Amino acid sequence: MTDPVTLAELGGPLAAIGGAAYARHAYPAAYWSTVGLPLSVARLLASYSSTMDACGLTVKPSRWRALAVRATTRREVRPVPPRRGIIRPTATGLRLRLRLAPGQEPADVAASAERLRHAWGVHAVHVRDIRPGVVELRLVGFDVLRKVRMPRRANGSPLQVPVALREDATAFVRDYRTVPHELVLGATLSGKSMYLRNLLTGLAAQPVVLVGIDCKRGVELAPFAPRLSALATDPEQAAELLPALVKEMEDRYDLIKARQGIAPGTPEELITSDVWGLPQDERPAPMVLFIDEVAELFLVATRKEEERRDEMVTQLIRLAQLGRAAGIYLEVCGQRFGAELGKGATMLRAQLTGRVCHRVNDEASAKMALGDIAPEAVLAACAIAPELPGLAVIGDTSGGWSRIRTPNLSLADAAAVCRATADLAPDVPALDPFRPYVPPVPVETSGPVATARPVTE
Repeated sequence: MTDPVTLAELGGPLAAIGGAAYARHAYPAAYWSTVGLPLSVARLLASYSSTMDACGLTVKPSRWRALAVRATTRREVRPVPPRRGIIRPTATGLRLRLRLAPGQEPADVAASAERLRHAWGVHAVHVRDIRPGVVELRLVGFDVLRKVRMPRRANGSPLQVPVALREDATAFVRDYRTVPHELVLGATLSGKSMYLRNLLTGLAAQPVVLVGIDCKRGVELAPFAPRLSALATDPEQAAELLPALVKEMEDRYDLIKARQGIAPGTPEELITSDVWGLPQDERPAPMVLFIDEVAELFLVATRKEEERRDEMVTQLIRLAQLGRAAGIYLEVCGQRFGAELGKGATMLRAQLTGRVCHRVNDEASAKMALGDIAPEAVLAACAIAPELPGLAVIGDTSGGWSRIRTPNLSLADAAAVCRATADLAPDVPALDPFRPYVPPVPVETSGPVATARPVTE
């Protein structure tokens, strides 16, 4: 018979190992806080100098340092690694700052990020330039995009919406003041609609005019009708709505011009070139135009439809070129977007600063979104797996790019947010003819209001 003490001695460690392996797969955040964090810190402290030397991130010490080492310790003078700052643990990894040695640059550390990841046993290492001579290493302990949990401090300011999670565990904030217009591409079931829901519900809680063009008969945007100030569900309605938006933009420019025509000697802070410089009581509410399946606006079958298409494309280009100063922003979504759609497509795409590319069906679609601003991001977009909906690659005109994933938000929850915030929709008289019909919510009653009684003589 096996000794019970022996079973206990062997079973305890085996159970701990098995529990740790299960927690690492099922609860990566808990595993990181209890097991992964101490191990990674121990590896980093024990192998920092040797790892930096192996990665080529050390430099020859100065003459005075070499003389001091020889005089005090009489040991061999070794290369000097970057000076390490305080290690700051986080819920998803570690952060530490490095002061670069003379002759080094942030690109040297970024090129060794993959080596550092393997040496310290973490999921990823991201490098960020803080100031001249100082970089920050953000070590991510596990795959934060597998199960998205937005940071608790990801609270957006006006026209700023934390819409997704980056691969370095920080929030991706859609900032319309910085990036006024954006192009969102993605194939069917890629998560494009989920991105749109999170963005729209984030804006719904702010005093922003929301306008929608959904040429799929409104199946994507109609559930948000209580919060929308205008909605077009086919190209014919869009052809009527876009001129109204252009007219609203021109009226806002007239308001700005009236402020610029003030008398000489007025303080400089009262002179403005956009709506954000106007006094708050005179400033019109910002407006965001959502366009779902933009290709439907370009597709034509007859000569009459071609003329209508040219007019709509011209109006969209005008909104993209001039809308920022008037507080009008575009969010253009579709499966494909390029020159093959017709005249004006490439010109419109050039005005869309922000780019979001979900899983696409071909490399050409990824090149349409990212090829002209971040060519190396095209391969990352093509590598998105179908079983990871919501995963996308973002880029901007600065050439930077990163992976993000949108948290899951059901259509019912998004529609409930729009119903609850319907009273926040600013009043725009020019858009009243295009306001979508919202059926009244039926009132549930527990029983008849009054009990019927027979009439007696």
